[in-house]
Amino acid sequence: MATVDTTRREGFIGRLNGRHHRAALTAYLVIVLGHWAEHLVQAYQIWVLGLPRPQSRGVLGQWFPWLVTSEWLHYGYALVMLIGLFLLRPGFTGRARTWWTVALALQFWHHIEHLLLFLQAQSGTFLFGRSEPTSIIQLLVGRVELHLFYNSVVFIPMVIAMYRHLRPSDAELRAASCSCLAEQRRTLTGAPSAPVPA
Repeated sequence: MATVDTTRREGFIGRLNGRHHRAALTAYLVIVLGHWAEHLVQAYQIWVLGLPRPQSRGVLGQWFPWLVTSEWLHYGYALVMLIGLFLLRPGFTGRARTWWTVALALQFWHHIEHLLLFLQAQSGTFLFGRSEPTSIIQLLVGRVELHLFYNSVVFIPMVIAMYRHLRPSDAELRAASCSCLAEQRRTLTGAPSAPVPA
């Protein structure tokens, strides 16, 4: 009797949203929290230390100022965030998936804004008659405040999605196939717990 190689059949996305979902979400959350730390340090530099905005560059920007002015760091993070939200979405079900999709849609727009900034910084051609890269919503709100807003509106539904993902209804639990909920599924189905490796 031939055996089927399910690892090859499920592919990268299947493994990422199956047996590696918990690890992938944890790694993704570490990246997101690291980015939050950068913005919170920048806010502290501006509103607590009273540094001028051009000198308030967060942590990495203090050592590598070109990262902030070239837009590489900002665009890179926006792209990583978008890709992560997209790749990890299949692992969510029900209400958690709805919230994750909201975060994905908001991050898509956030990414567009960063793409505009990135293209302006690389080309040296600035939109809206400005003397520096400027995004669309930045015409109404300062850049630091706007980034804090964008990161908040993406982060909040993402956290709600993770909370809902780890506290699913019975129907959502049955539909889930990721590693995050393996113990809960065993409890729901009455299957014995997996042995603890020695």
